[in-house]
Amino acid sequence: MKNNRITILILTMVLLLVSGFTGWIGSVQAQSGTEKTYVIGTDVTFAPFEFQDINGDFVGIDMDILAAIAKDQNFKYEIKALGFNAAVQALESNQVDGVIAGMSITDERKTKFDFSNTYFESGVVMGVSVNNNSVKSYEDLRGQKVAVKTGTEGYRFAEANASKYGYTIVPFDDSAQMYDDVKTGNSVACFDDFPVLKYGANQNNGLKVVTEQEKGAPYGFAVSKGKNQELLQKFNAGLANIKENGEYQRIVDKYLGDNAETVANLGRMELVIKSLPALLKGLWQTLLYTLMSLFFAFIIGLIFAFMKVGHNKILRGIATVFVDIFRGIPLLVLAFFIYFGIPQAFGFTMPLFLAAILTLSLNAGAYVTEIIRGGIQSIDRGQMEAARSLGLPYRKAMMKIVIPQAIRVMIPSFINQMVITLKDTSILSVIGLVELTQSGKIIIARTFASFDIWLTVAVMYLIVIITLTKIADYMEVKIRRG
Repeated sequence: MKNNRITILILTMVLLLVSGFTGWIGSVQAQSGTEKTYVIGTDVTFAPFEFQDINGDFVGIDMDILAAIAKDQNFKYEIKALGFNAAVQALESNQVDGVIAGMSITDERKTKFDFSNTYFESGVVMGVSVNNNSVKSYEDLRGQKVAVKTGTEGYRFAEANASKYGYTIVPFDDSAQMYDDVKTGNSVACFDDFPVLKYGANQNNGLKVVTEQEKGAPYGFAVSKGKNQELLQKFNAGLANIKENGEYQRIVDKYLGDNAETVANLGRMELVIKSLPALLKGLWQTLLYTLMSLFFAFIIGLIFAFMKVGHNKILRGIATVFVDIFRGIPLLVLAFFIYFGIPQAFGFTMPLFLAAILTLSLNAGAYVTEIIRGGIQSIDRGQMEAARSLGLPYRKAMMKIVIPQAIRVMIPSFINQMVITLKDTSILSVIGLVELTQSGKIIIARTFASFDIWLTVAVMYLIVIITLTKIADYMEVKIRRG
């Protein structure tokens, strides 16, 4: 009977999750059916093409061009900030309708995507630290390390010429990290698109351009092969119109012209104060996702832990497989699989919120399962045997005798798992979750103030984790004394 009740409970949980997920997807599809709003993926750390200003608005050449075309062609869109690599994967898995992110039109990409007409001609240049006067050409790179951003024209150029000039490639996921690697001296130079490096130099990012612009692939707006052709046609028509009426040139000059705007030089304290609203919003998202995922992780862990300590070999086997799978898969891989892999395989769109909660809950749930199992099995078996000999049924003996003692043993591990899950939320920035770490990246992409922003982010994490740990320690003492 006990095993039957556990099986019924598990089936009920699965049905609730499936029905809730189906309802969520249905509501999203119903909303999209009334009035089409295109979801556009982008990279918000690629100034001057896309980044967030101090007010949190998406700006840059790409963002302004998209806004002007949408106005000209009368369509609505929603920006999904993912990072370049994640945006491309989201397009492949149909999580977004299109991508505009300084994406070079290459023959390889044409096999997977349909591109718009060229909206910007770019090319690769080499940048070094403003204090470096010894590296002036590619020949000076022999035996040195060169920083590049993955998936970019600069990466392809660096890869193609690495053996010729004898340097080692150091890849990064965003431009700010690449620039910091050069400024700190870990890499002697970097390759990047000319307008990006020029804009950064104008914003005093600590680098300078030392080579002539290489011929590179043009930028285009991309949609999945054979899909969203209406959106592609609207983009091309709008692009032609804004070029004709001069709006396109005004947008480019705004960021790259002789009178282009520059970021105001703020003092360190003023920069931190102005950045706090965005960072606090990111912190709230971190706490929200942590608490929600831990809630579901505890339910999952409770179910599978009882399966593991039960007498049914099949249920014990299922629980063991669950723990082995979700403890064995790295969280980063699990996030990509859930958010990109599953939707692509089954042909649906998964909300970012759901993907993030599923990823964290399944990962933490596997560890919580072992915490609860270990806690229960740490209690001397004589306790259960004594309770049963007094006539208590198994369930009542477990709830009244074993579990209360096991909880005292589990509390330190639960506290540790809470801290781990809170920090793990930062990994989900790779699928576009704008939590505390991603908020810091976005600000650094605009200000290039890595030290000040990362120090502030670190202090915020430290304050929250110490506070939560102290509260949990207080609760542990109260429970032990009770």
